[in-house]
Amino acid sequence: MDQDLFFSEIELQFQKQLPFVAYRKPNQDLVKAFLQDNSELYTVSEFTECGFVFAPFDDHEETIIIPSDVSKLLVANSTILEQTSKKLDELPKLDDSEKEPHLSLVQQGVDAILKRQFQKVVLSRKEVIKGVELDPIVVFKRLLQTYHTAFVYCWYHPKIGLWLGATPETLLKVENNRFSTMALAGTQVYKGSIDVEWKDKEKQEQQFVTDFIEESLQGTVKNTHVGEPTTIKAGNLLHIQTKITGVLQNNLKNVIQKLHPTPAVCGLPKKESKAFIQLHEHYKRTYYSGYLGELNVKDKTTRNTNRRNVENNAYSMVKTLSELFVNLRSMEIINNEAHLFIGGGITKDSIPELEWEETVQKAKTIKQVLL
Repeated sequence: MDQDLFFSEIELQFQKQLPFVAYRKPNQDLVKAFLQDNSELYTVSEFTECGFVFAPFDDHEETIIIPSDVSKLLVANSTILEQTSKKLDELPKLDDSEKEPHLSLVQQGVDAILKRQFQKVVLSRKEVIKGVELDPIVVFKRLLQTYHTAFVYCWYHPKIGLWLGATPETLLKVENNRFSTMALAGTQVYKGSIDVEWKDKEKQEQQFVTDFIEESLQGTVKNTHVGEPTTIKAGNLLHIQTKITGVLQNNLKNVIQKLHPTPAVCGLPKKESKAFIQLHEHYKRTYYSGYLGELNVKDKTTRNTNRRNVENNAYSMVKTLSELFVNLRSMEIINNEAHLFIGGGITKDSIPELEWEETVQKAKTIKQVLL
């Protein structure tokens, strides 16, 4: 589809106040969209449904889906979008009114860890930005241009709200029964090279996530393979990533329930750290640090075994694909304001001032496409 027509159809869908999602997967050039033909709010029950899901942080709340069978699918190329985002050094100074509350929150988390209430907790804050570019299509285009290695999206439902983001983290991917996921933790600012040293605090945080995923997959994924930790770049930040693969031997619902929320967005143990978050954070996360993506979508690929005879030898292969991403580096548009959500993993070695600075750096991911 022509790129201009693609965005025109999304714009029209938004004007009609009908649900839609537009997105691009990491390191790809194709941008896709599901345009729902009605305003009904659909939810997932068994994860056998087909469409695009949008799930909250609280795994006891309902997962929203834009079903394939009531939606129009659009596909276009996103490689020629014009660069319009701000440079990091052009961003206005931070309004640090949230600093002291966040420092106090982090210290509460460290104290709870030292009292052995849990091993790790992920604590976040919300920052409200006013007087910025809030046209969702414009912001989505800027995200596409700026964050090619992230999962970039714009999601809207008139009964839920408007969300945009550029997340570096995969929750899981299942192609037929081939399973993959990642452990992602640790953060430092990118300074021109990914060949960096990681402190014990970040290494420990990363190992917590990896161990949790390995343990959670037992009985649901076989032939599990855990790769070596590597440093990856996401926007202006670096993280530690460990890839984990295997073969799915259980239903998808069971795997999702075991993984979400992971220690990368919640903590460890899950129950105790989640309870601490819900009691002490200064807002309700809703869909921040939930997950989103394709669920049981049919993916058709065409192959040709003989280049000399394309017409006779080309054949198609259809596979069932579920690819879900953790909803990080995200924002919600409410009443002409951008609500940004930023967090970080807290361990016994965390220093509140440094944790605050980490959230400041993460916030730039979204701010530079707004201001």
